[in-house]
Amino acid sequence: MKRSLTALCLLNFFIADVRDGLGPFLGVFLQGHQWSPSEIGIVMTVGGIAGMLATTPFGILVDQTTAKRMLLVVAAGAIVIASIANLFFPTLIVTTIAQIVSGAAGSVVPPAIAAITLGLVLQKGFARQLGRNEAFNHAGNVAAAVLAGVFGYLFGIGAVFVVMAAMAIGAIIATAFIDPKEIDHRAARGLAEEGDSQRTGLSILVTSVPLLVLGVTGLLFHLGNAAMLPLLGQSIVARGEGDPSAYTSATIIIAQLTMVPMALVASWLAQKRGYWIVFLLALVALPIRGLLAASFTGPFALIPVQILDGVGAGLLGVAVPGLVAQILSGTGHINAGLGAVMTLQGVGAALSPALGGVVAERYGYPAAFLTLGVIAIAGLVLWCVTRPMTAEACVHGSGEAAPPAG
Repeated sequence: MKRSLTALCLLNFFIADVRDGLGPFLGVFLQGHQWSPSEIGIVMTVGGIAGMLATTPFGILVDQTTAKRMLLVVAAGAIVIASIANLFFPTLIVTTIAQIVSGAAGSVVPPAIAAITLGLVLQKGFARQLGRNEAFNHAGNVAAAVLAGVFGYLFGIGAVFVVMAAMAIGAIIATAFIDPKEIDHRAARGLAEEGDSQRTGLSILVTSVPLLVLGVTGLLFHLGNAAMLPLLGQSIVARGEGDPSAYTSATIIIAQLTMVPMALVASWLAQKRGYWIVFLLALVALPIRGLLAASFTGPFALIPVQILDGVGAGLLGVAVPGLVAQILSGTGHINAGLGAVMTLQGVGAALSPALGGVVAERYGYPAAFLTLGVIAIAGLVLWCVTRPMTAEACVHGSGEAAPPAG
């Protein structure tokens, strides 16, 4: 078991760079091939939509199959092949198809890793392992960003593809070292004992009130969060302060470095007080972040704003899969539920840049940050008001649900 858990941590480290494909480097690469900003925006949006639409179906597939490791290997390979296609054939048709493949394949990763984790450590060890998973994932993001930046500077943008391919190979090797015999596939989907039968149909995804509350709250969080970093960068560039590329790199590294310890703190807190409070603290961080972004200007505003981004994301990465696993425990649809929640989060993230951009254009960047912060407050209020309905999702270290708030 120890070898499998070590391999799972390494898988999270290496898959961090692979899951999102080329990410921000794609735009830079396509600009170098005379793509217009609108063309770049369209293909990236198409990829995001493909991922959003595929998340729930792939979550259902993860629940149904015992070949969870193979799904991860296929997904990693598909993303790398799609990215290499971009490198050699940067045409509109090829790149659009490649982004669809990358987006869809990337959506396999979260539910598959959550299922393998739950299958290895069961509910009792889930909170602790989630923290380790997220810490290694964020460390992998930092390492990949540094390697891509260094090798990209030394050898050109093509080096980014090499870094991704190397990380994919590492992810595939790590997956191979997870012993399939140690994965309890019934526990991985939320069924406890061998004699139990599946107690609910997929209708649970739309009839479970706690799950719906979690999904809508996540939608509001990402609606308020996703546009904040791009708008912060745009505001700095608009004032002519700081180097855009260095600034963007710094924002990513500061946030990811913060997420590593916060993921471990989230794991500890979830074991002591339950996932509900962890999610609450993630929601609290976002309005404060919006207020700071609106109140302070200049490159140094980046530091507290991005630290708070790391706080929110680090806590959220542990809280969301943990809450879904507890809410849907015994249903057999944990990973489908995680996919559904992530789909709603994706809707919020997709709408956020448009909303933030419109407000910034008409009323200025401070107004945009405040608007996003108000949306975050709406999510916070929703989560607090519905506490009695979600109380059972507060899991303590013993694995027992917390009593309803009274």
